[in-house]
Amino acid sequence: MTRPFRFGVNLVGLTTGDAWREKCRKAEALGYDVLLVPDHLGAPAPFPTLVAAAEATERPRVGTFVLNTGFWNPALLARDVATTDALTGGRLELGLGTGYVKPEHDAAGLPWGTPGERVGHLRRTVEELTALLASDEHQPPTLQKPRPPLLIGGNGDRMLRLAAEHADIAAFTGARSVPGDDSGKLLHLTAEELDGRLAAYHRFAADRAEPAELNLLVQMVEVTDDRRAAIRPVVDYIPHLTEETALELPLLLIGTVRQIADQLRAQRERYGFSYITVLEPYFEAFGPVIEELAGS
Repeated sequence: MTRPFRFGVNLVGLTTGDAWREKCRKAEALGYDVLLVPDHLGAPAPFPTLVAAAEATERPRVGTFVLNTGFWNPALLARDVATTDALTGGRLELGLGTGYVKPEHDAAGLPWGTPGERVGHLRRTVEELTALLASDEHQPPTLQKPRPPLLIGGNGDRMLRLAAEHADIAAFTGARSVPGDDSGKLLHLTAEELDGRLAAYHRFAADRAEPAELNLLVQMVEVTDDRRAAIRPVVDYIPHLTEETALELPLLLIGTVRQIADQLRAQRERYGFSYITVLEPYFEAFGPVIEELAGS
């Protein structure tokens, strides 16, 4: 089954409340379906900004992309999720991840742990959160039952297995952490490597009653008539790739509006990505692509 496209934007900049609400309204006017916020120290607190985003708009859903689960315990998270779901009129989508920046944990005085420990904490959080929100005794209750839609993001086998078991939306970054680097630096996956990650996910999800929606986080959008000129500065940061292989990266959208739209259609056919998230610096440039893909 081919899902229709959905488009999200990950918004990070906050100066004033008025500017935030105006930015959210602009994203709605451009056609975005979901207004998203990350969870980093130095960025706005996720849940208050989502409530403000929902109050400023009418149509888009709102969501976390993604919460650093190491910052939370299940009971406190359940309270914030239920409150935000109620205050946004049942428009919340909850994205969860393990966190990937050790200095943030250090600054917050929170344990970092091994990759396995971080995935284990995420699994416990998902299971306990789901049980809490599904309970008729939980206060406040969520509007969405048994809980808001759950997105889990990651590329490793343990994360993919967890997403296959629990997530309504499985999110792929198109990148992986650099081995031995806890600073948050990421290494881009080639198209073939992403094929492998999708194949692993589908193995883990083979017994699902209903398939999950698949999300891709896009790292760059540039509308241009000269794709090669646009990619040359990027290759300096990904020296393990050539210009040709860099242009094949699913997380880079470079070309005319028609070329980018065709790329996204081809990636939906190849990988199943129907839910596309872009970063705030590119959300206006991506607007014409949303218009080009409307209804498809």
